[in-house]
Amino acid sequence: MPLRALNRNVWWKWSLILLLWTLVGLSFAAQFYFSSAQFGHPVSWPRAVTFALSDWYVFALLSLPALRLARRFPLEPPVLWRNLSVHLVASGAFSLAYMVLRAWIGQLESDEPLGFAAAFSPLVVKTFHFNVLVYWVVVSLVSGLGYYHKFRERELRAAELEKRLAEARLQALQMQLNPHFLFNTLNAIATLLHRDADAADRMIVRLGELLRLALDTANTQEVTLRHELDFLSRYLEIEQTRFGNRLEVTTDIGPDTLDALVPNLILQPIMENAIRHGIQPHATAGRIALRTRREAGCLRLTVQDNGDGLSAQHPPREGVGLTNTRERLRQLYGPAQHLRFCNAPEGPGLTVEIELPFHRAALNPITSP
Repeated sequence: MPLRALNRNVWWKWSLILLLWTLVGLSFAAQFYFSSAQFGHPVSWPRAVTFALSDWYVFALLSLPALRLARRFPLEPPVLWRNLSVHLVASGAFSLAYMVLRAWIGQLESDEPLGFAAAFSPLVVKTFHFNVLVYWVVVSLVSGLGYYHKFRERELRAAELEKRLAEARLQALQMQLNPHFLFNTLNAIATLLHRDADAADRMIVRLGELLRLALDTANTQEVTLRHELDFLSRYLEIEQTRFGNRLEVTTDIGPDTLDALVPNLILQPIMENAIRHGIQPHATAGRIALRTRREAGCLRLTVQDNGDGLSAQHPPREGVGLTNTRERLRQLYGPAQHLRFCNAPEGPGLTVEIELPFHRAALNPITSP
């Protein structure tokens, strides 16, 4: 922290302490002023203020070493009893110091010559126990603030640990997803290697491009939808090489959704599932439609195929990709996200719908190369 800012903070701190003691003194001055008038011995307001502030500014001065002692000897285990004895002695010394200073000030305030003993003796009877109480109020306030700060620090540490744990879980999920995608793609290449070497070669080139893109964002949980669609298009080039005319993909992308942030590699497992279950089992041509829309603060991603859809006899089974996707959505957005499966409304096929909060990167969003 710069020296000027540090000095400013110290100045505000001590000004606040002086203000608090002044307010206490003024409240006692008001009590002294009204009670004196009530009992037939009125005093002027300036005299009441002078008398009360003389008392409480002495307490303000003595509170400085009391504050240091309260911080140096906190009332907490495992040294509670030792520190308690320190404060018992200190409270007596605090009271004695107050009476000495107040007696000296009383001599200065007196209109007639007043000896120190004459000024000191009444204070012993009238103020000793009250002075001790003031000391313990100061110590209690410091202890309470200390407990509060430690509680806040524990809360912040717990929140930081929870954040790191969530990030570690997300990182583990993403590390699980990348090998799954790679193995599936290599398996697709292997099926073509002896049947169509040129097509397999093209798939290997596309796979290299995909791996480069995946490595560029390996430690990134959210990317722009534009970047995600670029990755998906390269993945679809591999699948197009594999299925040829049997695979038709159409897109309907809302222009206002391209800069929205989405989980990295969120669409590839959905599209892979549509191809595996909606296109691959059939000899006829298959169609997959991808649609993105911004609706009422939400981003809606929809993937629909023209396969068999859901069956009551055979409920959907989620593999690594879809299970991973559902868990990542839950970790990133909690209850603000939804992943739904339903039959296509206009005919056979499956519709997968993802809904998540619409938001953009504040600074330096990842964009497609």
